[in-house]
Amino acid sequence: MPVNSRAMKQKAYAAAGVDIDLGNRVKATLPALLASTHRREVLGKVGGFGGLFALDVKKYREPILVSSVDGVGTKLKLAFALDKHDTIGADLVNHCVNDIAVLGAEPLFFLDYLGTGKLEPHVFTDIIKGFARACAENNCALIGGETAQMSTFYQPGEYDLSGTIVGVVEKSKMLNGQKTVKRGDVVIGIASSGLHTNGYSLARKIFFEQLKLKPTSFVPELKSTIGRELLKVHVSYGPLVQKLLARFNKSAIGNRQSAIRALAHITGGGFVDNIPRVLPKTCDVLIRKGSWEQLPIFQIIQERSGVPEEELYQVFNMGIGMVVIVSADKADAVLKFIRAQKHKAWLIGGVVKGKGEAQVV
Repeated sequence: MPVNSRAMKQKAYAAAGVDIDLGNRVKATLPALLASTHRREVLGKVGGFGGLFALDVKKYREPILVSSVDGVGTKLKLAFALDKHDTIGADLVNHCVNDIAVLGAEPLFFLDYLGTGKLEPHVFTDIIKGFARACAENNCALIGGETAQMSTFYQPGEYDLSGTIVGVVEKSKMLNGQKTVKRGDVVIGIASSGLHTNGYSLARKIFFEQLKLKPTSFVPELKSTIGRELLKVHVSYGPLVQKLLARFNKSAIGNRQSAIRALAHITGGGFVDNIPRVLPKTCDVLIRKGSWEQLPIFQIIQERSGVPEEELYQVFNMGIGMVVIVSADKADAVLKFIRAQKHKAWLIGGVVKGKGEAQVV
């Protein structure tokens, strides 16, 4: 009787923990899932050795490609605990979109990496749905990725995610706060939805070890379980940033008449480590505590964690997901515009003479 060696190899591989046939069946659903993320510049089909994107260079005089790569960190532990995987992909896309938005770049395409021990179809589908939903909302094409099954590498039921985004910005309009920020400028803070994707190692220690909560524990102040609160999706500020720049920075950024001087994504490192990345060495930013509405989750952390307040503002976003440094004469107009786009925002500080630092006072 003839032996089908290919079939035997696949069965042996599956027995070793890598089911190629299952992976192929699950990936066959990708075209339908990714249809909402299609842009006209995308060439070819998902599943090739490389994703193809034909940049329309006629739209730009000097296009600059901007890229970023990131992960979701230990927020994944909440997804595992609650078996809820439809938000994690959106977290990753939105985080990456925000990282390139601070340079003024609009996203073009995104690629993801999923590593897991055993591929679970419903988990894979929910993750990809999150990727697709966020990419569609940010007008960003999801053009490819990689799914790796490594049965002896990950704990059962666990996986890891990372993603790479590529965007574009006109060179003359690229934001560079080190050249444009000056004393007297005003700082606007735009609301976050919660922890976003940073500080989860400390947050998990506070809530699950110190306060003895479980992910399913209902917390009255939150009007939700702590697990659901901690899984709130990272806000994307990308579309808002593009609208702000179109409205207030019509000329080249080098022209100090542009109202939007700089942007800072408040991620790991909080205010203290992120804002200095866009400051000249001659300026400091002073952030005034209490100048914005404190989300209940941060009130709980502040009141019950025992962590010094100074450290909290260096670990968490404390309710502010994006900082916009604007010229003082346009601050009210910019603030009004942001609020009209359905984002909560406040005047939270200003730029003073200094040495390139951010202080929370």
